[in-house]
Amino acid sequence: MSYGSGVTADRVPSVPDDFVVPRALITADFRLEPLGPQHNASDFAAWTSSVDHIRATPGFEGTGWPPAGGMSPAENLADLERHAADFEERFGFTYTVLDPEGHVVGCVYIYPSRSDPSLMRVRSWVTARRADLDAPLRDALSAWLADHWPFSRVSYR
Repeated sequence: MSYGSGVTADRVPSVPDDFVVPRALITADFRLEPLGPQHNASDFAAWTSSVDHIRATPGFEGTGWPPAGGMSPAENLADLERHAADFEERFGFTYTVLDPEGHVVGCVYIYPSRSDPSLMRVRSWVTARRADLDAPLRDALSAWLADHWPFSRVSYR
C-alpha cells in the first residue's frame, strides 16, 4: 500500500532522534515485524487473496487500495521497498502481521496525516481467512501505541 508515498509535508522523522522504534509486537495470536522486501511473495499472496475484505475494512473504504487492477509482484516489491525506506528514515512505520506459524496475514501502517503531520494515522488489515484478528489487532495496536510510542495524537481508522 502506498499510504506513505506522495506525502507532501516535509519528510521529517515522525519520532524523536532518541526514540528506539519498536521492532516487534508479540501476542499469542500474532506478531508484528517491520515490513520489507523479504515479505514480497507472502505479502502479495495475502492481500491478493482478500481484496474485498480489505476494501471493507475501516480506513480502507474508498481509498482505492488494494488497486482495482491489482499490482504485479515487481510493483508490490517496489511498494515494500518504499515502506522499508520510510521506516529507516523514521518517517512512517509499516509492519507485517504474522500468525504464530509465521505466515503473513495482514499489515499495519503508521504514518503522519497528510493534512496535519502532528497526527499519526494508523490503518491495518488482515486477510479474509483471518478476519477474526481484526479486533484483537486493533486493540493490541491501540494499547501498544499509547504505551510504547511517543505520539501525542493518533487516529486509528
